[in-house]
Amino acid sequence: MSAEIIMIVTLSVILLVSPFISNLLKLPISMVEITLGALAAGVGLLHHNEMFSLLAEVGFLYLMLLAGMEVNLKELLKLDKSVFIKGFLFLFILYALSIASVFVFKYSVIFVVILPLISIGLMLSIQQEIGKQPWLDLAIKIGVLGELISILVLTVVSGYFEFGLSKELAFNIGILFLFLFVLALFFMGLRTLFWWFPKLKHYLMPGSDKYFQDVRIAISLFFIMIAVMLVLHLDVVLGAFAVGVFLATFFEHNKDLEHKLAPFGFGFLITIFFVHVGSSIDISQISLAMITDSLILTFLMIILRIISSFLFFKDLKFKNTVLFGLSLSMPLTLMIATATLAYQNRVINDYWFTVFVFTAVLEVIIVMLAVKFFYREN
Repeated sequence: MSAEIIMIVTLSVILLVSPFISNLLKLPISMVEITLGALAAGVGLLHHNEMFSLLAEVGFLYLMLLAGMEVNLKELLKLDKSVFIKGFLFLFILYALSIASVFVFKYSVIFVVILPLISIGLMLSIQQEIGKQPWLDLAIKIGVLGELISILVLTVVSGYFEFGLSKELAFNIGILFLFLFVLALFFMGLRTLFWWFPKLKHYLMPGSDKYFQDVRIAISLFFIMIAVMLVLHLDVVLGAFAVGVFLATFFEHNKDLEHKLAPFGFGFLITIFFVHVGSSIDISQISLAMITDSLILTFLMIILRIISSFLFFKDLKFKNTVLFGLSLSMPLTLMIATATLAYQNRVINDYWFTVFVFTAVLEVIIVMLAVKFFYREN
């Protein structure tokens, strides 16, 4: 039996059994998929393959599309100014503490990018578990700002890896800000257009039709934006996220769109991404030193966020401040993406790549358990 056939069967089995294992062990399915990917690669069932890598990359971008769909710019811009100010202050403190930690622990410069990463994806799973809470609602709003900044930083770092400190990098950053400016103009133009012609967005993206026009438009925009970002030599992660934000902001009337797009992602493409991440881990490298480094990094990232969260102490009080900080401590997807990017560009070695992936998974486990411990139903 050829290696390709073995890999197809292995991926199919992982797709099938992951939900059952996740429900049985009460763990996030992404962690289960990463673990199964690592075990399958460890026994030789998975290996490097161009199609496998391509599907994994598309899966990650699809995940960023769905993450972007959690951000409605109209609602974000309605936030009270004090929330914006405190949000940016929180992020400033977090980045400042991260930079200080890099000097204290004598880490590599890449840790300046890794330590303050924020992603809202798994925060939604906390909300599903305990329901809507004021501290969690605030954390999601601040998390959106943090994720936007994290993606921008990731885009700049990607340019640095490609061009180094050169005129090309400066030009690339200039293109990035020009792209963001044009994107802002485009968003404002569409807002005006849909205000004058409110029926247009219903015509473009009806709630339901036999041709699934809404899904076709979303997927078309997704791939068109990826092509645009490749032409501009910008990180495609930003483009995928921007498409998600666009869909959530201007087609909020179509409540079913995300539910139509999510099954294909979480049932196939995104699973392939997490399995691929797991298969990149060399199990033979797992050691006590690696686990120790992962634990140190995990607790450092959590503590930095909790310390920064005391900016909201007056509003949240002690317990909710800790919960607020904990909920912002699960940048699983962005951390793995940054580690993968650094690893592909040989900024980090196999050892540190494995440490970062372990840290990303450990954070989810520890944060989920800590939130359950600190949270008490009133």
